[in-house]
Amino acid sequence: MRFLAHLGLCAAYLQGGLNKLTDFPGAIGEMTHFGLSPAAPFAVLVIILELAASVMILVGFFRWLGALGLGAFTLLATFLALRFWELPAGMERFMAANSFFEHLGLVGGFLLVAWLDLSHPIPSRTLRLKT
Repeated sequence: MRFLAHLGLCAAYLQGGLNKLTDFPGAIGEMTHFGLSPAAPFAVLVIILELAASVMILVGFFRWLGALGLGAFTLLATFLALRFWELPAGMERFMAANSFFEHLGLVGGFLLVAWLDLSHPIPSRTLRLKT
């Protein structure tokens, strides 16, 4: 159950990282769209972060660090891409506001994963031979 919860939390980042990796020109276009320059290095960094941090969370290797990395990334990306307060009233603003607060929920989920990993580590599952 815990693995499925972590997989659900990381699903968008795995999908996003793989999409960017297989469509690098599209990844560069996304960085350019959001005003990040130089776009190619930003795209590479985002791909590495999305994929590596997701794997860290899923396998439990420095899970807390992967969770904090994706949480910080999500918070920054949310304030960069979903500035609903700058939009005129209407459906576009409504949808951007919904997405903004949904992303804040993801940040909260990553903080919870980091906190749980640091305060309640899963015991080692290594096999101990009795002598």
